[in-house]
Amino acid sequence: MVMDMQKLETLPPPPGVIASLQAGFNVVSNRIVLIILPVLLNAFLWLGPRLSMGQWYGALFDSWIALLKRNNFPAQELAVYTENAPILMDLMDKLNWLGWVRTLPIGIPALMLDLPSKFPVPTPLGIQNVVQLSSFTVMFGSALLLIFIGWLGGGLYFRIVAGASLGEEEAGIGLVRAFAQTILLSILWGIGSIIVILPLLIVISLLSAVNALLAQAAFFLILFFMFWLIVPLFFTPHGIFVRKQNAIVSIMSSLRMSRFTLPTSSMFVLSVFLLSRGLSYLWMVPASDSWLLLVGIFGHAFISTTLLAASFVYYRDMNNWLQNVYERFQQMNNRSSIKKA
Repeated sequence: MVMDMQKLETLPPPPGVIASLQAGFNVVSNRIVLIILPVLLNAFLWLGPRLSMGQWYGALFDSWIALLKRNNFPAQELAVYTENAPILMDLMDKLNWLGWVRTLPIGIPALMLDLPSKFPVPTPLGIQNVVQLSSFTVMFGSALLLIFIGWLGGGLYFRIVAGASLGEEEAGIGLVRAFAQTILLSILWGIGSIIVILPLLIVISLLSAVNALLAQAAFFLILFFMFWLIVPLFFTPHGIFVRKQNAIVSIMSSLRMSRFTLPTSSMFVLSVFLLSRGLSYLWMVPASDSWLLLVGIFGHAFISTTLLAASFVYYRDMNNWLQNVYERFQQMNNRSSIKKA
């Protein structure tokens, strides 16, 4: 038994966060072409047109107010709607309908969707052109089209980065299967998000009506809960692109891996989040009408692709380590059974 324990102790340590990040950096440094998809998408979102629902919402709001007036709605309660109208109109004007192209959990990083300091947005080519969506049908149809484009672009991006990080033999999933599983996983992710987030928003709204401080405390508790939930689900896309699994099996694999590696996996996910979000503020420092923002676009694409490549390397190495540990335990159990017999 002592000998078995000594052999178990000779196992290599689990994959480290720094080593995985360094491996991801080396992958992207050697194949800089990997960043082309996020660069092209962000350049289009910056210099291309913006889709807005501001005019449609304004017309809808005016019709709603007119209907309330015709039905003798109390003036005091009507004032609540009209006083908040400028805030809502400003929000709808700044909302870029192209944001539907940023799909989760598989998608192309879109830094330029966080541009909204001024409206219309100034660019080096002049004021960004704003295309107004004229009807609900156009809005709904464009949203479906953009989501589908996001799925295809995200599946292609993840497939390319996974193949470059781990090799085509290990991560050579076919494009058609990659697209199909990307769509399935995104649909499951969306349904799950609604089931989880909607009740939490209702709880916060109810607490806000009772006590603002209590609502803030609940909000921070929910943030902690969301992080605790995101860590086991962070690697849900990786089983598709690394182990060629279907979406449901990939979700189960992510949960199972995180169950045994939660401390290390939590540090990796936290590092990815801090590097991604922290550096995003740096990339957005140049003004939107300065060509220096191109530096931010390239920097964001490089770091985002590096973190994605690192996650594939970490996922592969961690699963190999778990398999090694499992085989050692199996050997120990078999030897113990033979000795007892």
